[in-house]
Amino acid sequence: MRTVLCHPYHLVEPSPWPCLGAGGAFFITVGSVMYFHYGLVQIMYLGVLVVVIIMFVWWQDVIRESTFQGFHSLVVKQGIKYGMLLFILSEVLFFFSFFWAFFHSSLAPAVELGVVWPPQGVNPLNSFSVPLLNTAVLLSSGATVTWAHHAIISGKREEAILGLSLTVFLGVLFTGLQGIEYYEAPFTISDSVYGSTFFMATGFHGFHVLIGTTFLIICLVRLKLNQFTSRQHVGFEAASWYWHFVDVVWLFLYLCVYWWGS
Repeated sequence: MRTVLCHPYHLVEPSPWPCLGAGGAFFITVGSVMYFHYGLVQIMYLGVLVVVIIMFVWWQDVIRESTFQGFHSLVVKQGIKYGMLLFILSEVLFFFSFFWAFFHSSLAPAVELGVVWPPQGVNPLNSFSVPLLNTAVLLSSGATVTWAHHAIISGKREEAILGLSLTVFLGVLFTGLQGIEYYEAPFTISDSVYGSTFFMATGFHGFHVLIGTTFLIICLVRLKLNQFTSRQHVGFEAASWYWHFVDVVWLFLYLCVYWWGS
């Protein structure tokens, strides 16, 4: 006989998705090494496929538990918010390491770099061309996602859909412009410590933009399916917090790496 526990917490059912998702991540890691050293991409593609499938079915379970089964009580939602804030804090520390490496090399350039920054032979990008345009695009997306958030709180569904759609469009536009910038860059990741720190910092930020855009696309689909209300939209709140974090990181990247660093 099953005992019914009367408490506000959600005890999740046993799920295979964390284990299978970890396996997919393992395949991506091993496949990446195989690709870098031997040019074999099959294992990496398999890992990406497994992770994408796991993401879909796992998110489906979470949406079902929160929207249709009502397991996400006020206490659970509060815990989700704390978890998201701690995750964003861990991401702040993640990017802190890249900025540390950049300033460690740029504030006191070594003899091997020619005692100058940028190093000799490296032609940095013009900070007032594509990077400035991308800054305007990303800051505009921060305004549109805030508009969508206030529209959801006010019960204005059509405005929320419009604001969120614009945010997704601007996120995709940012990624496209950054891809063009990388393609036309006069240096590569192997061009001294400048190339390494530049592409690691901006590349991982671009990866976070892709994650955030995917997050917002899922929220847009849920919004169109009437799964968000003025009082029940913690998933969208998490996505908007993450997007604002991406905006702030880009501001520091633009000011420090693109403008001051060049």
